[in-house]
Amino acid sequence: MLRLASLALLLLLAGCNDISLPGLPKPAPERAASAAAWTRPGADAATVNSAFADCQAMSNTATQKDFDIDQDIAASRGSDTQRSAFAGATLRDSQRSNRDRAQAILSSCMDAKGFSPAR
Repeated sequence: MLRLASLALLLLLAGCNDISLPGLPKPAPERAASAAAWTRPGADAATVNSAFADCQAMSNTATQKDFDIDQDIAASRGSDTQRSAFAGATLRDSQRSNRDRAQAILSSCMDAKGFSPAR
């Protein structure tokens, strides 16, 4: 009976792996990772570069702790992240999430300064 229950649970979990919930995974923020990717009417290149540098510094400050934690985890896990698919995937997911958060902060800052992504 225990074997049958274990098999049923295993099949249920395997089936759940293929389910996609509406709205998930959340799409990454728009990529505008350089000053050249932003524009504002009447703004010259120096203004765009200055605003981008300010926003990038703010984004780096806001996310530095998370990036440092990921780096510490990767260093302490050694080759675990290479040998274990789960450990490696978890670390990559965390790094991707932190990168997306940094990009979202940068984009919000540029939006607040009146810039929009160049078309």
